[in-house]
Amino acid sequence: MSDEAQVTEVTEEVAETEDDRKIIRNHVIGSMVVGLIPVPILDLAGIAGFQLNMIRRLAKAYGIPFNREKVKPLVASLIGGGVSIPIGSAIGSLLKVIPVVGQITGALALPVSAGAMTYAVGRVFVQHFASGGTFLTFDPEKVRAYYAEKLQEGEAVASAMKA
Repeated sequence: MSDEAQVTEVTEEVAETEDDRKIIRNHVIGSMVVGLIPVPILDLAGIAGFQLNMIRRLAKAYGIPFNREKVKPLVASLIGGGVSIPIGSAIGSLLKVIPVVGQITGALALPVSAGAMTYAVGRVFVQHFASGGTFLTFDPEKVRAYYAEKLQEGEAVASAMKA
């Protein structure tokens, strides 16, 4: 597949494997649990760590070399484009400094948004890797609409897991 084909917008989904689903599901759950950490900002750092580990595991499954320092900006750019959820996550994290009410609100809101973001990131990278893409050909701008679609799907998935 040519480099040009690898960076075009997602028009057709590829089938994920059972391993892909397992990796994503486990990291969604982990992100949701980390979202319960009562310490503001520490929870967001833990969620980012889970997302990077998930991408590392997916890359390994597809035989793609992983470099944490090169992948972090790609993920930040991808997530930063879907502004509403990341801002909501940051607010949910910061609310935890308010005794009782803030901690309860943060504990209710952050796990679902953390799970949704992790789910969407995982699905985007599975789609990219399964289509023959690598980190060198990954263009967050080209997959932004797909990420937004998977983010909405991820909210439903995370909400169901929380229940």
